Amino acid sequence: MKKVLVFGSSGALGQRVVSQALRQGHDVTAFVRDPKRLAINSFRLRVAIGNTAEDSQSVARAVLAGYDVVISTLGIGRSFRPNGLIERSMRNIVSAMEAAGVRRLVFTSAFGVGTGIRDVPLVPMVFMRTLLRAVYADKKAGEDILRRSDLDWTLVRPTGLTNHPGTGTYRVGEHLELRGFPTVSRWDVAHFIVTQIDDITYVKKEVLVSR
Repeated sequence: MKKVLVFGSSGALGQRVVSQALRQGHDVTAFVRDPKRLAINSFRLRVAIGNTAEDSQSVARAVLAGYDVVISTLGIGRSFRPNGLIERSMRNIVSAMEAAGVRRLVFTSAFGVGTGIRDVPLVPMVFMRTLLRAVYADKKAGEDILRRSDLDWTLVRPTGLTNHPGTGTYRVGEHLELRGFPTVSRWDVAHFIVTQIDDITYVKKEVLVSR
């Protein structure tokens, strides 16, 4: 059993991560802006309230409670305007973890960010370089902060996220052969993220997750 802090825990992916981590017997703290959006109840679940991008003190207070693993599933949903969410949040999270001596961070980004563009098929690449350009620039800035840190990070890059039921037979790897518009269910991505609580295979590595 580990003590786990999840940022972005009220989102579609974050709630699945929280649920699966609780199911695995971990003690989980869900960091949220609005606790009403978190539809999960458990005696092992604690809620911390704050804003990762705009309130560094709330992030620092949460991390100081003492955790074995920090997970970020932060995202902007369907918006095309990131407003620096990931960059500002990662700066606050990394600073708080370094100050508190918490080393393990599992950070969810997206496939095709930065050097990951080499793994992207043509069709989704067009979207990434046009409609998603600002979103991807913000994610890259967050990844850069992570890489410059001394943390034991794992950078998770899922392909297109769906709400399909989990299969448990998803693929993972630093490089994957991808075609068309690859997708993966949020349940399967959450499953992989939770396995990283106890797995150090991908420490200081980028890992793709796809169907």
